[in-house]
Amino acid sequence: MNFFDESTSINIITNYIKKNTSILRENEIIKKVESAGEGNMNVVLRIKTNFKSFILKQSRSHVKKFPHIKAPLERIYAEYCFYNLVKKNFFSPKVLGFISEDYVLFLEDLKKCRDLNYIYDSRKIDNNKVNKLTLILHNVHKTRVHENYPTNITLRKLNYDHIFILPFLKDNGVQLNNIQDGLEELSMPFKENTNIIKRVNNAGKNYLDRGNTLLHGDYYPGSWMERNNNIFIIDPEFTFLGSKEFDLGVMTGHLILATGQTSYLKKICDNYPDKIDNIEVATYCAIEIIRRLIGYAQLPMKRSISEKSDLLKLAKELIIN
Repeated sequence: MNFFDESTSINIITNYIKKNTSILRENEIIKKVESAGEGNMNVVLRIKTNFKSFILKQSRSHVKKFPHIKAPLERIYAEYCFYNLVKKNFFSPKVLGFISEDYVLFLEDLKKCRDLNYIYDSRKIDNNKVNKLTLILHNVHKTRVHENYPTNITLRKLNYDHIFILPFLKDNGVQLNNIQDGLEELSMPFKENTNIIKRVNNAGKNYLDRGNTLLHGDYYPGSWMERNNNIFIIDPEFTFLGSKEFDLGVMTGHLILATGQTSYLKKICDNYPDKIDNIEVATYCAIEIIRRLIGYAQLPMKRSISEKSDLLKLAKELIIN
């Protein structure tokens, strides 16, 4: 298997691409290779030639921040399948090539785009963007899918542990007070409340069940890209067939985490074009808020311990009520 990173020479990458794809023209030369972002589970390189630029993405066998956590290489095949299914909608990058044996995906470079992680600092997001993101998600969910669509079960089980199990264990290996003093104390009500744990476990079982709706699987600001007035979505490696409420709950959870505005839950549920289970959306929303505050997957946002306490209280109310 060929492995790539920022240190791989231009000659090696050039020969690999010419041998395995038709991406490069006869007189096209690769002039620069650079990192295209902070990939936690992937190598993501931007390749610049004398004519264009494009993205090389390769699965990493582990989580970069936590090397002891293994990640399934085959997840990139699920991402490849997702992009091919939604390509007619023009809200995701085009697939330029896929080398299955090396877990390498070549994608269109969405030039001059930025992700929406900035909303964690700005604490606001334009309503037009929220409406577009909701409609994009609806278009994903109504996409017709073949029965043999990848189950992505190995990655889903890893995600299941980090969403529904680890944040609610007392000894989960996360030193929360090292992240922020007082955070460990805020986590205890969620690790000791059997009613909350029971409801979280039920939601986790639903997450693992196979459904019939195409999901993005990780629909949050890091996967949302904007350029001028256009919105694109990337990184659907967690994709699977499940309940649309999961995607909607994750989306809503991050809007609330970023802005502190609980009204987004009602707004998303009201604006989504199809019938949904609002209670299920609220449950997934609450669990996403909890796991992002007291689990492994910490977000690039600064909040006081008092603000985090308020967010966790809201999440508790959403789960119980």
